[in-house]
Amino acid sequence: MKKIVLMMLLGMAMNASAQKTKNLVVVTLDGYRWKELFAGADEELINTKSFITQKNVKEKYWRATAAERREALMPFLWGTIAKKGQLYGNRNQGNFMNVKNRYWFSYPGYNEMFTGYPDTLVNSNTFPPNHNVNVLEFINQQAAFKGKVAVFAGWNAYYRILNQERSKLPINAGWAEFKDPNITPLQQFLNWQQKLAPQVIGPDERIDAVTYPLAKEYAKQNKPRVLYLALIDTDAFGHQGKYDLYLDAANRTDAILEDLWNYLQSDPFYKDQTTLVITTDHGRGDGSSWKSHKNSIPHCDEVWFAAMGPDTKPLGEIKKAGQIYQNQIAKTLAAFLGLTFTSKNPIGEEIKEVLPVR
Repeated sequence: MKKIVLMMLLGMAMNASAQKTKNLVVVTLDGYRWKELFAGADEELINTKSFITQKNVKEKYWRATAAERREALMPFLWGTIAKKGQLYGNRNQGNFMNVKNRYWFSYPGYNEMFTGYPDTLVNSNTFPPNHNVNVLEFINQQAAFKGKVAVFAGWNAYYRILNQERSKLPINAGWAEFKDPNITPLQQFLNWQQKLAPQVIGPDERIDAVTYPLAKEYAKQNKPRVLYLALIDTDAFGHQGKYDLYLDAANRTDAILEDLWNYLQSDPFYKDQTTLVITTDHGRGDGSSWKSHKNSIPHCDEVWFAAMGPDTKPLGEIKKAGQIYQNQIAKTLAAFLGLTFTSKNPIGEEIKEVLPVR
């Protein structure tokens, strides 16, 4: 009996030592279609004059092949993440990822993503503070991560989605001023800059160019072990029907991902022990319906997922047939950190392919 217990303890120790991820960074691109991710600019939309506001959009993003177009649109993702990580959701390859919630828009999507439970009660973007416990809240309750989880978001609904009042997560969202007893001169400058920035996508949604610098400076100063960066520009310009600005937003996000990853790899606290996860909350329609998303519009339940880090095998774009779901993300995020996220509700299982072998 003693030998069995000793072997079990040894096996647990070996698994713990094999897991290299100590930190986790999650980035979401709100309402970004799998089609642009995997095939670049859409031929129909880029040639529809009513969706275009700039003359040089084709020069920037149109290429002869899908592979060339996607690399022109998101060069870091395809030059680095697709080589060192894994990407799921290219339906042209028979690789599927879908939401399980029945609504196909943002609050239900983020609820499913972070709680693992596609709750039918969560049915509106104006839904009150979320009654479901989320994985970031769970991680923040663990002794090793207490006070080391942070959220920076473009959309002010995150205070409700992650139920800040209950979860006690530090969240800076929308156009809220960043507050901290040890605020740095750069953070003070970013607060001032935020006051001057145009609210071009509305009073509830802060442009990514403001959200990202605040998140990066917080990471540099506070070294959170879990950082969630929720970007909004892709969805906002999509709703405005400005396809060229939607593409620009995706291209800027790619630059953000590159800058963020370069920072993580330059800081000894994060270097080679941080996993980066990137995904989206919902899909969008095709053709004239691309501006919107809801369950009456086909394809709005189609999403995608990417991960890169020391524990994720560099398989690149997954081209084999398969099906995963958004409700699997919550447990997967916890598993990257060696934790098991549970819920009183039925939730999705881990995406095992991106995780270290246990």
